[in-house]
Amino acid sequence: MYGWIWRALPGSLAIRVFTAVVLAGLAAVVLWYLVFPWIEPRISLDPAVVGR
Repeated sequence: MYGWIWRALPGSLAIRVFTAVVLAGLAAVVLWYLVFPWIEPRISLDPAVVGR
C-alpha cells in the first residue's frame, strides 16, 4: 500500500517527501482533533477500572 501511495505522488523526490510529510501531518491532525475526541467517551480507558 505504501509503495502505491509513493508511486501515486507527483513530482521529484523532494516534492514527494514534502507531500508525504504534509499528508501524514494532516492525518495526525484529523485523528487528534476529530476522531480521538469523538471516540474517547465511547471507550473506557480509566486506569482505575483496569484490573478489577
